[in-house]
Parts: sequence; C-alpha cells; structure tokens
Amino acid sequence: MKLAGLKSIENAHDESVWAATWIPATETRPALLMTGSLDETVKLWKPDELTLERTNTGHCLGVVSVAAHPSGSIAASASLDSFVRVFDVDSNASIATLEAPPSEVWQMKFDPKGTTLAVAGGGSASVQLWDTEKWKLIATLSIPRQEGPKPTDKNSSKKFVLSVAWSPDGKRVACGSMDGTISVFDVARAKFLHHLEGHFMPVRSLVYSPADPRVLFSASDDAHVHMYDAEGKSMIAALSGHASWVLSVDASPDGAAIATGSSDKTVRLWDLGMRAAVQTMSNHVDQVWGVTFRPPGGPGPRAGRLASVSDDKSLSLYDYS
Repeated sequence: MKLAGLKSIENAHDESVWAATWIPATETRPALLMTGSLDETVKLWKPDELTLERTNTGHCLGVVSVAAHPSGSIAASASLDSFVRVFDVDSNASIATLEAPPSEVWQMKFDPKGTTLAVAGGGSASVQLWDTEKWKLIATLSIPRQEGPKPTDKNSSKKFVLSVAWSPDGKRVACGSMDGTISVFDVARAKFLHHLEGHFMPVRSLVYSPADPRVLFSASDDAHVHMYDAEGKSMIAALSGHASWVLSVDASPDGAAIATGSSDKTVRLWDLGMRAAVQTMSNHVDQVWGVTFRPPGGPGPRAGRLASVSDDKSLSLYDYS
C-alpha cells in the first residue's frame, strides 16, 4: 500500500484549517470534500481536481469540526461561536441550528445509519446525541469520574471531551478526553461501559476499524497511536513514529491501513498487518489537523483518496492504493 501526492491547494482557506471530512456520493453527484477553518467558513471541494464548489458562511467564529450524513445530502459544522449548523449539501439551506454553550462542541460524527449526531461536549465532559429527524437532544452520555485517592475539582477539566467515534454497527460510541482516557458507551442503553487506558495526554482523534467493530484507533498528544480491543478493554498495539502530537487518525475503507496527521507536520500511512508506518508525507509546513479517507461508492473514478488539512491553510490530496 502507498500514498502518492496528487494535488495541494496552498491557500485553501484564509486561516488555519482544522477540520475535513468527505461527503458521500449521491445518485446525482460524486463525493465532495468538506473543510472547516478558523476563517469562519466551510468549503466544499470537487474530489479529484480539488476545485472549489462552494464556500458556506454562517458562523461568526472559527469552525472546529465538520461532519457528513451517510446519505450525502446533509452536513453539519461546529464553531467556536457555540452553534452547530446543519445544512443541505446541495442547496446550502439551513436545516437546523443547535445551540451549544461555549467550548461545548469539539468534534461531531453521524452514526452509520444517519439517525443520530454525536457531539463531543467539551467542558461538559459528555457526548450529546441528537435525533436527526426532529433535531432534538435524545441523550447525554456523561463520563463518570474515575475512582481516585482524592477526587478534586481539578479533575473535571481533564475530562474535557475532544474526540468522538461510532462503531461501524452503531452500537457503541467512544470519546477521548483531555486527560488521555477513552470512554466507551452502549448507545441503546445510553450507558457508560468502561474506560480504555494507556494514553497520558489529550486524545485528539478516534476512529473504529471499518473491518471490525471491536477495534478502535486513537491519536494522542503523547505522539502515539493506540489500537484497542474496545470491547475487551485491552490495548492491541501502540504505534510510534511521529515526533510530536498526533492530531488526527482515520481508517482506510478496506480496513488495511490507517493514516495520521501530526504537529510534526507530517502525514503517515500505517500498515496494520505490519503495525508500522510504511510512508511519511511532508506536504505541509505546519501541524496537520485532519486526515480523511474518501468513502467508497458513487459515480466517477473510484480510486482510493486521502485528504489532509493543516495550520498552514493548505489542503492536500493523495492517491491511496
């Protein structure tokens, strides 16, 4: 497996680009790449030539997370302005505006069926689940405090939730916190199951393997990527190679690889069979906040694609084969 650089857009946004995800293809158009930036905008890009399809405004502070509904017709953006904006991809019409108090949204993901939006609730130390039909809050998954010798008020800030991921069967939600813990929840029962341990610094990004609903990957400021059996509560492997914080991780659709982005300015491709980095891409000149694999399916070329975004304002596209 390997990555080959296809194209980079140097000033894709006016400020740092902190978020990127693919909007799945529909019957009428191919997949689109969506990016969110501290310049307060969300941009939609055509997938192969990286030409700008549209710029969406509507936030009054930087955009920190973007999420795409599995149907490809709806997307959401979360901003430091305390709002989540849900919109129609093709018309940009607003569908819903979800209020979130300051620092209460750091990352969002739609579940595999598209019925629920999970919002990592920052300082509230919880994940909120929103119904995507009526846009009502249906559950708040709160992280319980771990037993310790002396519980203090200082602990609450360490549970600040930075990342969230759904298992491919939609039965589990995992979230990563500032203190390095990962919490796993049973969605149907809205019940906390257990913590996954091993990181000691913030867990910035999480993704389940598309090939195995038990396997979870985590990216942390401790410069490591961990591979867990999220059901068995055990670490399968710790992958090292980055020289600094690992800010993002995504799994390839074939389940054979993961890609990571780091504050060491590199994107790395990891072979899960070898459990090692097999390639390092140095397209960016500042920290890499997002890496995202293109989902399979849809009209047009179906080649594997990976995109990365960075504090250097740029957007890079790679061929994955």
